[in-house]
Amino acid sequence: MSDRRELYRSPNGDAWFIAREPTNGHAFIIHQPNPPSGGRLSHIELGDFLRDGKGPEQQALLRLIGTLVEVPPFA
Repeated sequence: MSDRRELYRSPNGDAWFIAREPTNGHAFIIHQPNPPSGGRLSHIELGDFLRDGKGPEQQALLRLIGTLVEVPPFA
């Protein structure tokens, strides 16, 4: 089982998570469609996820990545 954190949930109920495989640290995206769409999870490589679009789910990942950058005062 991977560790995961919700990135974004759309108004129609689709959810995207960033996940990490605890055994090797490999990060990836999990997409969980809403139940009427079947709700079947899919795993997406980070690069593919970012290349596939500029939607709110990709923007949420970019914002999360941005929080990892420490900006010195008065930069």
